[in-house]
Amino acid sequence: MTYIQGETGDWEVVIGLEVHAQVITKSKLFSGAATDFGAAPNSQVSFVDAAFPGMLPVINEHAVEQAVRTGLGLKAQINLHSVFDRKNYFYADLPSGYQISQYLQPIVGKGELVLDMPDGSSRTVGITRLHLEQDAGKSIHDQHPSKTYIDLNRSGVALMEIVSEPDLRSAEEAAAYVRKLRSILRYLGTCDGNMEEGSMRCDCNVSVRKPGQPFGTRCEIKNVNSIRFVMAAIEYEAARQVEVLEAGGKIDQETRLWDTTKLVTRSMRSKEEAHDYRYFPDPDLLPLELEPEWVEEIKRTLPELPDEKKARFIGDYKLSAYDANVLVNEKAKADYFETVAKGRDAKQAANWVTVELFGALNKAGLEIEQSPVSAENLGGLLDLIADNTISGRIAKEVFAEMFETGEKPADIVEKKGLRQVTDTGAIEATIDQILAANADKVAEYKSGKDKLFGFFVGQAMKATQGKANPAMVNEILQKKLQG
Repeated sequence: MTYIQGETGDWEVVIGLEVHAQVITKSKLFSGAATDFGAAPNSQVSFVDAAFPGMLPVINEHAVEQAVRTGLGLKAQINLHSVFDRKNYFYADLPSGYQISQYLQPIVGKGELVLDMPDGSSRTVGITRLHLEQDAGKSIHDQHPSKTYIDLNRSGVALMEIVSEPDLRSAEEAAAYVRKLRSILRYLGTCDGNMEEGSMRCDCNVSVRKPGQPFGTRCEIKNVNSIRFVMAAIEYEAARQVEVLEAGGKIDQETRLWDTTKLVTRSMRSKEEAHDYRYFPDPDLLPLELEPEWVEEIKRTLPELPDEKKARFIGDYKLSAYDANVLVNEKAKADYFETVAKGRDAKQAANWVTVELFGALNKAGLEIEQSPVSAENLGGLLDLIADNTISGRIAKEVFAEMFETGEKPADIVEKKGLRQVTDTGAIEATIDQILAANADKVAEYKSGKDKLFGFFVGQAMKATQGKANPAMVNEILQKKLQG
């Protein structure tokens, strides 16, 4: 358990997250307008999105299917009967004066998400609900000194709001939750999880309490748009609340903003309750009734998700839990690994993918999809090691060239003359020369200085420019030195 050390002792942080995930659909939740990111301002706005009088919303069936698919991926209850409500509030980028959302009767109920922590432990976090709602537009405050611009392209875009139970107890657990949720959404193909583009945003509910005491008063930090900022905002807010309470003050339930420049939370408004929004069923939309057979059909099309894939990688490939975790957190990484591992030593494949490839990609700032080394070519490199064409040390040199040029490993080996020397006679002749030139060290070795064996191996590898088969070098040296 992680605690904050205060002047009056330990404090426990209690965290619940509300993640707003933009649904992957070609059109909006209640209109046919497009949802492409980066379009010119106000170029993707229908009369429904702009709330023209008399315009009626029509539900996007694919958005409903995506919500159900996500619920199933979170092992959650799918509610065959759900209702769309109007959540009433005024804001400049909400033309209708209300947001169509779901409140008491959401499309998805309770589920769960398993976190894999860095120390190898796992935590199960409850999912309270998932509901569908339309996004608001965007207010732009930095384009004019005295005016705010409004872009309604985002208005009406389908969102899934995924609400967790207050089961998280540290910023690290919150980060692990967002990463795992994003991974599942990407596997399912229901949200791209791109926080930089705003297609996944996070509201953090934070409170503190003395261990074993009832929950404290919570504050909500709105619209945090990166995992790094989720952690920083939670850590700052928890420390702020402890400081206030230890000074004899009280925490006001409020909504706060995360200032990404000053790295502090700032008060935005007092926290509204449900009755402040005057929720009521939208009179233009009938209750959503789902057929059980339709839900079952979606269930049959679910892909293998990260938890199941991790269990298979550990069982079938005999990987460590850590390696399996690293490989399954993105579907593209898992697919890459399986291509490399097919018909080969899986542990060796995992080592090359997680250490050599991921290390090179991180250094170059590239994603797995942008890798200059294809999975097929990396597999080919492992084949050259397996058939003794090259040694493991030479393989790293070949890999560096592959990463630089994208060439096939066999072509690089031939072009650079890196083929491993496996001719016993040639290796033996080289070793004879080394032993003759170092007669004093041979005598020392035979008198008990066993560590000199490494010296002879190094000299042999140096003489052959690293091309001699290391196992053969060791074997022939042992015979010669024992003679």
